[in-house]
Amino acid sequence: MTTHENVTIIGAGLGGLTLARVLHVNGIPATVYEAEPSATSRAQGGLLDIHEHDGQLALKAAGLFDEFRVLVLEGGEATRVLDRDGTVLFEEADDGTRGRPEVPRGELRQLLLGSLPPGTVRWGHKVSSTRTLADGRHEVTFADGTALTTGLLVGADGAWSRVRPLLSDAVPAYTGMSFVEAYLFDSDTRHPAHAKTVGSGALFSLAPGKGLMAHRERGGTLHTYVMLTEPQDWFAGIDLTDSAAAKARISQEFDGWAPELIALITDSETTPVVRTINAQPSGHRWDRVPGVTLLGDAAHVTIPNGEGANLAMYDGAELAGAIAAHPGDTETALTEYERALFPRSAAAAAEGARIHEVLYGDKAPHSLVDMFHGHQ
Repeated sequence: MTTHENVTIIGAGLGGLTLARVLHVNGIPATVYEAEPSATSRAQGGLLDIHEHDGQLALKAAGLFDEFRVLVLEGGEATRVLDRDGTVLFEEADDGTRGRPEVPRGELRQLLLGSLPPGTVRWGHKVSSTRTLADGRHEVTFADGTALTTGLLVGADGAWSRVRPLLSDAVPAYTGMSFVEAYLFDSDTRHPAHAKTVGSGALFSLAPGKGLMAHRERGGTLHTYVMLTEPQDWFAGIDLTDSAAAKARISQEFDGWAPELIALITDSETTPVVRTINAQPSGHRWDRVPGVTLLGDAAHVTIPNGEGANLAMYDGAELAGAIAAHPGDTETALTEYERALFPRSAAAAAEGARIHEVLYGDKAPHSLVDMFHGHQ
């Protein structure tokens, strides 16, 4: 069975949902297709710092800024940097003026979902293939055998986008670094020493090529990210089903570090989860293809620099604004959107590389301290 739609968005992440919401605000219907079976089928990650110059502008365009402010985790912008021996190198409280408030990703996604008309998101629709038809139309086929044709197809489906091949043969490559996630829950009551180590916001303890980062989340949850520069085979050699052995093996990479830092790994209450860091070539762009475009990681997956979610939402808002500004002229809208998208993406990639060097380069952790003091 094949149906036809005018605006089809693949992926119900923050970027795709922002696009759908801003289109809705402008009276333009769209349908979002998502592979996940439901909005609650998996955890949505940790905190996001939402920036004034992109993420917050997108939420204003979506008419959701006041609702977003309700989600802000007060005190979440507090920052501390520890040397590997536990010495505090930098500490700054959250005074509410830094313009990068922290919100839980899952709560922000639920806000966007709740702002859309019922039925806008179609869950359990995993894309198996896409192909170009005539007159700027495209066909999307799903794993269940159903298909649709659309006058405008937007790939908002992340780093491994099924829509991107219509525009580009670029694929993300492993950057050489992965991170391991770990959690401690109800830390103020059950893990007060760990809570003291992390503080009231974000903790950074770094060295060249590796590091420990942690963030206090809602309810006293401590979310730790163990950053390691190792080939993928190294991580594959760790038996993650044996949680205790896996944590012991990972913690060996921090031999000699302060016990209170290593304890964020060894005492964690969850099975370690490895997340590879992948990126596309810097300056990724494509020639204009009628009726299709990309946003977010589908367009510009880069080394993490705190901008990924912000850029995805901003992309979505900018694309919706261009579509609304050129009713009946999709190609002008897409040309205008991509003309601004490409340099924005290249700048984000360059900034990601710079931040990566600050965090994990030869001068870490002092390079991060210098950055916080405004010396970089």
